[in-house]
Amino acid sequence: MSKTAKEIVTSFYETDLIHTPEAFSEYLHPEVQLDWTSSFGFRKKNLEDIKMLFEGMSTSFETLRCEISHLVSEKSMVTLRGSYIARLIENPEKEEVIAHCMAIWELKDDKLYRGYMISQHGDNSKESLASFLSK
Repeated sequence: MSKTAKEIVTSFYETDLIHTPEAFSEYLHPEVQLDWTSSFGFRKKNLEDIKMLFEGMSTSFETLRCEISHLVSEKSMVTLRGSYIARLIENPEKEEVIAHCMAIWELKDDKLYRGYMISQHGDNSKESLASFLSK
């Protein structure tokens, strides 16, 4: 039995992408395109750009994980809200919220195909961390 779109997206976001580069071919369609608006502006990313992004993060972070707080799916479309949490190489004993994001993914051939993401810098305020501290 094949996975649902929701299960595929969840599995992608739960994968340790900075230490598992082979996961990109498992989860991302060869023609993947991500339209990403962040505090740095708008960027359009393809498969190689996404791989390079996570490769770059692997030089700054000991660990990186995404905590999903909301996940909604309909057919081949999945929307999520989450926060990226990392242990920085400079301070590996402490986890910090580095970014908050919302993304919409369209799947094709059981892989992430078209993505639309908005993100902003994370913060370690009590309100921001409340959902993670309660786990």
